[in-house]
Amino acid sequence: MKALIVDDEPPARARMASLLAELGGVEIVGEAGDGRTAVEMAARLAPDLVLLDISMPLMGGLEAARHLAAFDPAPAVIFCTAYDEHALAAFEANAIDYLVKPIRRERLDAALARARRYGGADVARAQSIGAEPVPRTHLCARVRGNLVMVPVADVVYLLADDKYVRVHHGRGDVLIEESLKTLEAEFDDRFVRVHRNCLVAKNRLAGLERTGDERLFVRLVDSEERFEVSRRNLPAVRRFVKGG
Repeated sequence: MKALIVDDEPPARARMASLLAELGGVEIVGEAGDGRTAVEMAARLAPDLVLLDISMPLMGGLEAARHLAAFDPAPAVIFCTAYDEHALAAFEANAIDYLVKPIRRERLDAALARARRYGGADVARAQSIGAEPVPRTHLCARVRGNLVMVPVADVVYLLADDKYVRVHHGRGDVLIEESLKTLEAEFDDRFVRVHRNCLVAKNRLAGLERTGDERLFVRLVDSEERFEVSRRNLPAVRRFVKGG
């Protein structure tokens, strides 16, 4: 079984590696110190198992597990955390198992046995049933076979493009296979719908301008792009811009 160890503390990663070596039967294919790097490495290395800390910089373990569950096949996830069992009760449905630090060898052995019993499809179901989705800080896209992670904070607008959504951010554009409606519901605090096919980041709205034929377009900060505002969505857009 191939495993990826993810923890922001090097001593914790070293201890986990030592325990896995003692137990045998596990090949460590990589280590990461944050959730974002872990997801990127998992896309390249295709581990069977990810041993995942919860509290980490850039991206926490709970969000990383959500991204990993979308992989095909999905790796098994075992949370390794300093929280006690009571604090983790709400998270239990999101993983094959969890271990409380300091991790005991016997407890790790039992968790590995559980992970070996699951296939990728079963893992995805086990990690998604019974818990509310963890809010994402990143969107994942595949570009020429490589995984690209875009911070949601960097997204300027989301534009429906056939069965895809085009994500325009500070460094360019990527396509993701998600619906605009789902993205709107998840990130309603960050984006506003300006038209049936477009969501714009609220903090990038610069104003409204009216054309000679009485159509209204939204202007963006530091951009020449304009997006038409539908009559239905105009009241919501007006709340976040000046002018018009």
